[in-house]
Amino acid sequence: MTGVTGRVIGTITVSADGYTAGHHQTEERPFGDDGGDGSGSRLHAWMFDTPDENRAEIERFGEAKAYIMGRNMFGPVRGGWDRPWNGWWGDEPPFHSPVFVLTHHAREPQPMAGGTTFHFVTDGITAALARARASAGDGEVAVVGGATTINQYLAAGLIDELRLSVSPVTLGSGTRLFEGVPPLRLEQLSSRAASLVTHVTYRVLR
Repeated sequence: MTGVTGRVIGTITVSADGYTAGHHQTEERPFGDDGGDGSGSRLHAWMFDTPDENRAEIERFGEAKAYIMGRNMFGPVRGGWDRPWNGWWGDEPPFHSPVFVLTHHAREPQPMAGGTTFHFVTDGITAALARARASAGDGEVAVVGGATTINQYLAAGLIDELRLSVSPVTLGSGTRLFEGVPPLRLEQLSSRAASLVTHVTYRVLR
């Protein structure tokens, strides 16, 4: 899918046994039972506890010109939008670009401080990608999760590059990357180990 519209990147943090979130998501624990003790996420400790050590990957995340995420990544609200909810990230989310949220329930766009606007897409992953590409121009589109959303794009052959941040923790159950995805041919482009994570980038071969 590479071309003048730029690459489509799947990017996500994953446990050593392949999970991106545990069960029992709540407003206080967006990743559910993810190995934390209630005071923080072990799965994402690399991002919050050692940001300087992982500055390049954090900055790279912000280079996309449009983002796609699933409803569960946006928040814990289920069904119709019967209560205010604008994501986990406060008044100024870290995206600073359009974000297209997959949902079955229509909602007006939600502009936020810093250039982020959440757009709610009810007609599927292909429509969301078309809108994201139109917004991104020649820039990258990042599919940022959760795993169920990335799995859908992988299964449809719509992801060019996969960037995984592998944390040294096992969850045993939860939402798993590659669940239901046909076998893939991956070419490793890079790998970098840090104290709390290993960053691996793959090209998805056609």
